[in-house]
Amino acid sequence: MRLSAAEARDRFVAARVARLATVSAAGVPHLVPVTFAVLGEQIVFAVDHKPKTTNRLKRLDNIAAQPSVSLLVDVYDEDWTRLWWARADGTATVANTDSEVGAAALDALAARYPAYVERRPGGPVVWIDVTAWTGWSAS
Repeated sequence: MRLSAAEARDRFVAARVARLATVSAAGVPHLVPVTFAVLGEQIVFAVDHKPKTTNRLKRLDNIAAQPSVSLLVDVYDEDWTRLWWARADGTATVANTDSEVGAAALDALAARYPAYVERRPGGPVVWIDVTAWTGWSAS
């Protein structure tokens, strides 16, 4: 059954990880997991210190070329009556961590994830202005 926007948002907020979908300037899709925080009708995530092959991340290049993004959270269970997913669609903006919005994003992330209290992300932060919350649940 279709979830209301409020129920989709509530389930999204409770999730620990989301999958971020972006699209390159050439139209090539890209999907990566992200940790996140929800602030009102905005979602924030940051490029953190986990090992990466480069600091020039495809997700950031894609956002610069095409700022429309989707984030998905879901629950899978062998009991299919427990399945659900929630999606946030919106427009992304990249900010530096030393900006006012960057600091607010890092504070929100640290409030959700203990690893960010010990070591705050040093990379850019991404703000997503959510334009639609959608979702589905088997029951």
